Amino acid sequence: MVRLASTLAIIVLCSSLLSTDAAGGESDDEDSNIGGNGGGTTFNVMSYGAKPGTKKESTQAFIKAWNAACNVNGKATVLVPAGVYLLGETIFQGPCKSLIPITVQVDGTLQAVPDASAYSGAGWISFSHVNGLVLTGGGTIDGQGNSLWKYNDCKTNPDCVHLAASLYMTKVSNAIVTSMHLINSMGFHIHITNSYLVRLQGLTISAPGDSPNTDGLHISKSNTVKVSKSIIQTGDDCISIGQGANNVTVNKITCGPGHGISVGSLGKEPKELDVTGLIVKNCTLRGTTNGIRIKTYAASDSSRASGFLFQDIVVDNVQNPIIIDQNYGTKSTKPSLVRISNIVYQNIRGTTASPVAVSLKCSSGVPCQNVHLHNIDLQATGNVRPTSVCSSANVGYSGVQNPPACKAGAAR
Repeated sequence: MVRLASTLAIIVLCSSLLSTDAAGGESDDEDSNIGGNGGGTTFNVMSYGAKPGTKKESTQAFIKAWNAACNVNGKATVLVPAGVYLLGETIFQGPCKSLIPITVQVDGTLQAVPDASAYSGAGWISFSHVNGLVLTGGGTIDGQGNSLWKYNDCKTNPDCVHLAASLYMTKVSNAIVTSMHLINSMGFHIHITNSYLVRLQGLTISAPGDSPNTDGLHISKSNTVKVSKSIIQTGDDCISIGQGANNVTVNKITCGPGHGISVGSLGKEPKELDVTGLIVKNCTLRGTTNGIRIKTYAASDSSRASGFLFQDIVVDNVQNPIIIDQNYGTKSTKPSLVRISNIVYQNIRGTTASPVAVSLKCSSGVPCQNVHLHNIDLQATGNVRPTSVCSSANVGYSGVQNPPACKAGAAR
């Protein structure tokens, strides 16, 4: 292993990543543009036949209200009043006429039809080809997944078909999702893909710790996504970053239970897109199976995962606080060809539930390059001194190192 003592490289890399974050849009603390349209035309779903508090589906009423708002060349709001509405597969389709974002104001509770055969696509509630959207209101999106999780076989079937995401956004741009509650999704709670400039904040996402594949938020093939000020409690990753995700910022997230905040899995599919420019900062993880994780499949095609900053993270009784696993999900002896580089872990502190607090197991085919650990202070919850494990990793250290740095020669 090569020990890199200079902190200058860390400062330069961190500054570069933070500059990228600033260039991506307004600060996460600026909320002035979030909320309703302040006038315009309101389309109440009840005016289109929605029936709250009954076992009758309101799917078509919601779609009709959306279509009416979508055809307005000006300010428009789709209003969902208080009450419980049963919905099957619901697709809000664009493009829409107005250049002003449509507001969807959810004051009530949306409940999914608890029948897996009712969903033909990746999502239960989907927004597609929409430029300009504000989803808000403080309402609840209830996937009723507790009646369907028993049909999930992904633990034993690597080719399983995932159940529908509660909120699926594809080819969406200039969007804000704020002040919403998502519970008990069938699959992912939120899945964002092929999208640009999406902000999510003030969310609460919850499902039991043993619920399968209920990621809080999965981001793939998208650019400039910002997630902040949210509480996520699930049976899988609180946030997962998939192939093709670029310029993603995760700030002020409280996570747990769950599997932590993960990049990956990467490399499962042929010719996957690179993942670059990720910032995770000011987050707290409690009782999760992993803290900050990067995971790639062995025997993968070539791709890049580069330019990540994990900063000011608190872990509380987390099993694997810092982990890179490039032999994930397969018993193949062929190495992963996902090239991991320019990764900074800075100011990570708290407690580890396992003796190995830092595990950097990189690919022997493409060893990790330019990985920096600065001010790492992890204490074991028992009477065990935490340790580090490294392989095929070029790692530099500065500041506090607890557990101690990997011994020289551990990387190759």
